[in-house]
Amino acid sequence: MEKKGVLEEIKVEEKSLETEEEEARKVESEKAESHPYAFHVSGPRNVSSPNWRDLISSSWKDENYKRTVMACFIQGVYLLELDRQENRMGADVLAPKWWLPFKYKLSRTLVDERDGSIFGALLEWDRSAALADLVLIRPSGAPRAVLALRGTLLKSPTIRRDIQDDLRFLAWESLKGSVRFGIALEALRSVAESYGSNNVCIAGHSLGAGFALQVGKALAKEGLFVDAHLFNPPSVSIAMSLRSMGEKAGIAWQRVRSMFPQKDEGQSLKDPAPGEMGLMNWLPRLHWNKAPNSGLRKWVPHLYVNDSDYICCHYSQADQQSEAPAGVDHGKENFRPGNNGQVAAKLFVTSKGKQRFMEAHGLEQWWSEGLQLQMALNNSRLINRQLKSLYPDNINNTK
Repeated sequence: MEKKGVLEEIKVEEKSLETEEEEARKVESEKAESHPYAFHVSGPRNVSSPNWRDLISSSWKDENYKRTVMACFIQGVYLLELDRQENRMGADVLAPKWWLPFKYKLSRTLVDERDGSIFGALLEWDRSAALADLVLIRPSGAPRAVLALRGTLLKSPTIRRDIQDDLRFLAWESLKGSVRFGIALEALRSVAESYGSNNVCIAGHSLGAGFALQVGKALAKEGLFVDAHLFNPPSVSIAMSLRSMGEKAGIAWQRVRSMFPQKDEGQSLKDPAPGEMGLMNWLPRLHWNKAPNSGLRKWVPHLYVNDSDYICCHYSQADQQSEAPAGVDHGKENFRPGNNGQVAAKLFVTSKGKQRFMEAHGLEQWWSEGLQLQMALNNSRLINRQLKSLYPDNINNTK
């Protein structure tokens, strides 16, 4: 009888433990459901998942839809790293909810081996999930693969490496020396070669947008032109400031020179005689005339900036030295001087008056309701500068 009683007590204790564990799981699940970064809490409200109607009229052809989805993918990468740091597993993870509704799956994480942090993710179209909702083929405009890159996370496990790359850009306006640049370039090149560059997209926010811009540009030099969506890309660097000072000094010197009479007043310094044109000025003209439609001018990234964000606001500054080509309205898109009016980049700007930095630089604004965007009303000086290596030396001598 005593043994029987002991066994019953053990069974009761085991049941109570199971009940406690189940309740603990429910509590954790409820916490995850109510987490401020949960998709249904802070994600977009009026964005539908792909369905059979997309076979007739694809949502991906809507620029607003594409921008929203790309921003959600990047948020998913932020949460991949936060899930790792906070040891969330199983049903408690937050990241997948930011790409699963759009019928994408995680195929690879990009990890910084120096600290083990996740800084990027490769997402691919999930055909099985799409078929379950009667989406028989990938909708027109939906990329086969997306490489999403996060920005700086001010958390102790990642802050050192993130800030290190922030300072790298601040000092040199380049991220090529970073371990992350090589990893991202290899990943993007691999899927672009496998699926075709027109089926691949790269997206990034803040520091991640800086990487995306430079990785995409490096791939464009190889003849692979992928769709790019860059949110709050960094625009401030010491190198840029020094270069700007040099440009202003050069303009001032030209004005001083113009005050003095020329040796031959009948000939302008700006328009030298053909026989007197220097070799260095003549060769770019020859190259330009021979290849006006060169493939090097095909890459057109999409940039999204907030005028109140001091990190990216310099992209909306006009290039005063640039002039729109004849018959071209440069009030809608950014044109590379001397490229026969071809678009260099699409710059979208939002202005909401004075905002706090975290709000103006935040990723959430790009999928929020009531977002008002306009194409930049000028030719961006910074875009021209950052993309100038993709173009032949032009006759305008853009700084």
